[in-house]
Amino acid sequence: MSGTENVRRRRNVLAASVAAGVLLAGGGGVYLAVAATAPGEATPAAAAGKAGRAGDAIGSPPPLRLEGGDGGTEGGPGIAPGEPDPGGGPNGTVYKAKGPLPDGPSSAAVHRPEGLVTSAEVTRLAEALGIEGRPSLVGDVWTIGPGKDASGPRLDVARKAPGNWSYSWYDGGPVGDSCLKGKECPPPGEAKPSRGGSPVSEAAAKAAAVPVLKALGQDDAKVTATQVMNGSVRVVNADPVIGGLPTYGWSTGLHIGPDGRPVAGSGMLKEPVKGATYPVIGAAKALAELNEDSKGTGPVGIGGCATDPPADVQTEGNGKDEPAAPCQSIVDTAPPTEVPVTAAVFGLAAKDVAGERLLVPTWLFTADPVDAAPYTVTQTAVAPEYLAPPEKPAPDQGTAPVRQIQSYRTAEDGRKLSVTFWGGVCSTYTAKAVETPAKVTVRIDEKSDPGRACIMIAKEITLTVTLQSPLGDRSVVDAASGQTVPRH
Repeated sequence: MSGTENVRRRRNVLAASVAAGVLLAGGGGVYLAVAATAPGEATPAAAAGKAGRAGDAIGSPPPLRLEGGDGGTEGGPGIAPGEPDPGGGPNGTVYKAKGPLPDGPSSAAVHRPEGLVTSAEVTRLAEALGIEGRPSLVGDVWTIGPGKDASGPRLDVARKAPGNWSYSWYDGGPVGDSCLKGKECPPPGEAKPSRGGSPVSEAAAKAAAVPVLKALGQDDAKVTATQVMNGSVRVVNADPVIGGLPTYGWSTGLHIGPDGRPVAGSGMLKEPVKGATYPVIGAAKALAELNEDSKGTGPVGIGGCATDPPADVQTEGNGKDEPAAPCQSIVDTAPPTEVPVTAAVFGLAAKDVAGERLLVPTWLFTADPVDAAPYTVTQTAVAPEYLAPPEKPAPDQGTAPVRQIQSYRTAEDGRKLSVTFWGGVCSTYTAKAVETPAKVTVRIDEKSDPGRACIMIAKEITLTVTLQSPLGDRSVVDAASGQTVPRH
């Protein structure tokens, strides 16, 4: 989604559907567990390829094959953009609970997008945003655009569920093809910068968001409004409650201007429907699996031996040959980072499953490091025996190429696509996008100087490309591997 998603989680995480709460000893936080699904209420899926759909009431649900790792990011636990790496880098991380952990329910259902967004649903959202006019269907996107002078609001909604929507407000003046030569103006689909002013209060921003959240059916969402952008725009983030459970990665974001009206926003219009029900594990086992996934990546080339060490022996000053000491880098000997966990909430987190974005039963842990703000890490709660291993390439295909792009996010009205990947510190990178009605394929090109001495260390890089049309419900594909890229 757009960059409005709030990645900070409060120290005490509260859910509307709490069944039990246990005060942490000395930690000041609260552990929460929600009530289990009533027996016989949900039905399993009929086939592995339709894991999110409800099927026959007899038999076990099909296994889930989570793309991009159990926690939603490649090779490790889930982490919100901008937060510390839950794996702790080369040395890893150990998450330690500051109190008893809840058992949670015995089973829970996945939820999946289903259906098509109607004109009436778009109109209801538009009215809540203060937009006049009727939506028109352009390809697979419902659109209400600004006037001929490019001033006013614009709303784009993908027709296919979950109905990704984006909203921008234009102040008027030359935009896109209307730009006068030599004049600075934003490209099509990008709102002009705020003219300044003082941000509204948190209470006022939340009040301004109420009509929009009501139109989305998210009256009971957990709402925060602590973030301020550009010194004048208050950001409201709402994490909806779906199926009685709090969610993660399914947020609605709204930018409230100094005049108290929404100037930008994004989210999902269609509420996911209940699918197959799976046995789930308790918080203690999920935390153990999170720590297993957070052991670290190992050294990445910093330190180490300047030259090749002797093969077998080394000679001391006394003339005696002693076994050679192993070549170690500094990071080899450092202990893993220990991070307290102050809260655990059973909920639903957005995961990619068989090419679809589903909400999967997940434990949401609040990590509270001593030297940084609290953040949320996630661990899938579905019992391990119901998680399918990653697909292996056929014998005649050899080893499948590794996906280069780790994740993506969109901004403004969906035309700004930012991709994140790991690259070298001494190389320069460019991103190119090829668009089709079904997908957007992004290729990362690297340019390096072979004659330049460079330390072998990777850094996280984000590049942004401008699309010809809003991303909508199109998938983002990594050109290097052909794999679907997960959304931030």
